[in-house]
Amino acid sequence: MTVAQFTLAYWSVLVAALLPIVCAGVAKWGMFRQSGPASDFDNHDPRAWLARQTAWRARANAAQANSFEALPFFIGAVIIAHQLGAPQPRLDLLAAAYVGLRVVYVVLYVANLANLRSLVWTLALAVNVAILFAGYR
Repeated sequence: MTVAQFTLAYWSVLVAALLPIVCAGVAKWGMFRQSGPASDFDNHDPRAWLARQTAWRARANAAQANSFEALPFFIGAVIIAHQLGAPQPRLDLLAAAYVGLRVVYVVLYVANLANLRSLVWTLALAVNVAILFAGYR
């Protein structure tokens, strides 16, 4: 019987899948402790509240949306690379680099550093393409 191992690349998929949730938490940071007119946060309708936000909260919400958008390609690339027999150290390194770049992307997005954010987004996309082709022979 063969026991499959949960590779670093698969752990990276888990971290990437949790990243949008972290972004949502950043966007809502501090709102659960406030009450009264200072906080119009309504957990019954959080999307409407998020849609009204500006500045860093709006950017954190946009980073959340982009993180969800980027996730299927990353998951697919990791699975395809595994199926094609990509060298595991290379795949693990690329997957970890992708997640690291996505975390930097979120930080730059919230900090409103648009040009650097776009550069990091492009680098993460290139790493994702490299993951996809890591097992290509």
